[in-house]
Amino acid sequence: MTDRPTIGVLALQGDVREHVRMLRGCGADPVLVRRPAELDSVDALVIPGGESTTMAKLAVAFDLIEPLRKRVSAGMPAYGSCAGMIMLADRIVDGVAGQQTVGGLDVVVRRNAFGRQVESFEADVELAGLPGGPVRAVFIRAPWVESAGTPVTVLGRVGSGPALGRIVAVRQQLLLATSFHPELTGDRRVHEYFVNMVRER
Repeated sequence: MTDRPTIGVLALQGDVREHVRMLRGCGADPVLVRRPAELDSVDALVIPGGESTTMAKLAVAFDLIEPLRKRVSAGMPAYGSCAGMIMLADRIVDGVAGQQTVGGLDVVVRRNAFGRQVESFEADVELAGLPGGPVRAVFIRAPWVESAGTPVTVLGRVGSGPALGRIVAVRQQLLLATSFHPELTGDRRVHEYFVNMVRER
């Protein structure tokens, strides 16, 4: 792999363009992934925010769910934001009946934990290992991590308000997930952190 890793963005649904722009700004070569052959061509994958149930259904319809599971279980780096966190979770609370995930992260994630669209909000979140002060985090119908297994490192929690202490950023080896949407701000640090994870691999 070169210093410009090829990083796929799962382009079934959600805020795909925003992730592409961020990755390009971090020195990666982003590729849209909708088919297994496109997944085979990438060094790593971003699963964007969006609607997790729709994303899961489309992944099944496009014959992507099993290839995604195989690549992640084989050690492909992956980053999920918001719905992407749900997609990477091994277990979901408040999912719809039969909702599938890619899995890989030893976490229990509560879907729509912060409430409905009208209850979306922004907050400053300190992320372990990320220099430069807190990240301005955008939460839109966001999940949170109810519990994390031993292999998981908690990187960030909500620092104030009624959701104080809730886990909103985690890492397990080459898997990264946030409840919030760093792609919707001008701050590239979360994406840079992920791109560096891919380079270090």
